[in-house]
Amino acid sequence: MRVVSLVPSATETLLALGARPVAGTRFCDQPGLASVGGTKDPDVDAIVACHPDLVVVNDEENRRDDADALRAAGVALHDCSPRSVADVGPAVAALADAVGVPAPERFAEPAWSAWCAAIAPTGPARPVVTFVWRRPWITVGADTYGGSLVACLGGTPVPDRPGDRYPHVELDDVRAARPAVALLPSEPYPFRTRHRAELAAQLPGADVRLVDGRDLFWWGIRTPDAWRRLADPLSRSAPAPRPATP
Repeated sequence: MRVVSLVPSATETLLALGARPVAGTRFCDQPGLASVGGTKDPDVDAIVACHPDLVVVNDEENRRDDADALRAAGVALHDCSPRSVADVGPAVAALADAVGVPAPERFAEPAWSAWCAAIAPTGPARPVVTFVWRRPWITVGADTYGGSLVACLGGTPVPDRPGDRYPHVELDDVRAARPAVALLPSEPYPFRTRHRAELAAQLPGADVRLVDGRDLFWWGIRTPDAWRRLADPLSRSAPAPRPATP
């Protein structure tokens, strides 16, 4: 099957499943993979020229206009847009089915639900702010994959803005939420050491950490190991259990 992936995490997962795409985006970070542009600005004509059997898209990574243009060109799409860690197992299984390969047993039911239950934190949640952008400051809300992963690690996303998946905030709002941990991922905004120092001064009492943005936001084959890697910066004040990989 000829597959084009416009979702970096799906590209990584497809490769792990043994289904190498014929093309992806420049953000997929896979040597030797042909590029058809970015996630927000793909080259629709180049994608159509690949004669794909399927194009993998995501409602956060990709624009509706591009998806509509591909459909109008007669291209079949597979949408994979998990909102939580619990959604990842079914999403991986559906992606595997869509490209005609078996899904790893650990992502199938009941194994995935059992793993999600095993990592469910106990005790009070710690307030965690996860930044995704600077100027303006944008954070991760609860109704996102990243927010769900934080919750699986014993945190609760702050500031709390029900219904707002990626709140625009002022640092005064963040200070008022008194986060125990502030996460600065390497993407989509490339936070660096100087930003860590800046926020450590602005958020007294918060443990400000630089983390791999792919671990926070790339759902799929990496989710169990990403959970493990992120457990350290989020568990210093209340260590979480670390079950085996499903």
